[in-house]
Amino acid sequence: MKDNKYSLRALALLLGYPDANLRASLPQLVEAIESEGAVPAGRRLEIKALAAELARLDPMEVESRYVETFDRGRATSLHLFEHVHGDSRDRGPAMVDLAQTYEKAGLLMGPEELPDHLCVVLEFASTQPPKLAADFLGEMEHILTAIFSALLKRESPYATLVAAVLELAGQKVQAVPVVADEAMDEAWVEPMAFDGCSTKGQSKPGDEHPIHFVRKVPAEQGVRT
Repeated sequence: MKDNKYSLRALALLLGYPDANLRASLPQLVEAIESEGAVPAGRRLEIKALAAELARLDPMEVESRYVETFDRGRATSLHLFEHVHGDSRDRGPAMVDLAQTYEKAGLLMGPEELPDHLCVVLEFASTQPPKLAADFLGEMEHILTAIFSALLKRESPYATLVAAVLELAGQKVQAVPVVADEAMDEAWVEPMAFDGCSTKGQSKPGDEHPIHFVRKVPAEQGVRT
């Protein structure tokens, strides 16, 4: 499997708030993704087009679009546990578990960062070996697909970044019906605590710590395997 750490870090930054520092770094981020070659060529062209648009538009418009895209409804929220727990009290313990996973791996978050934000998740994944990073992100496939689908429905160019994450996770990129925001809490459940993934000093070699994000389906439909 190709190395993917620079692509994951670049995607983490590209999904962040587009302030002046990020806009100034756009050429380097595009080059990092291009030179590593882990993201498919067609997707790299789309990312390059997105970066060009962010650089061309008025800064205030770029920032306004970002807020409107990611901070105005749960369907496109980059906080992954929003799609699992919503505003329930179960979100707190899950956040603590995930933060502890990062700490054991030596990843220190900023004071304003939340561990379930996709940018932080990608930053952590970039510190792992390629196969482990792909497996880690693959456990979030249902959530990433839901976010991708919601962005695609809004015709947001940011959809290509989430699609790239799915591809780096070895998952198929496909649109699914978008769940209404008010129904999001019932559509997703997490049967276990977020176990994280094994890192140096955290577990014995060969140990597996799967992350299980499972979509709830009606009983008569059965469970997809």
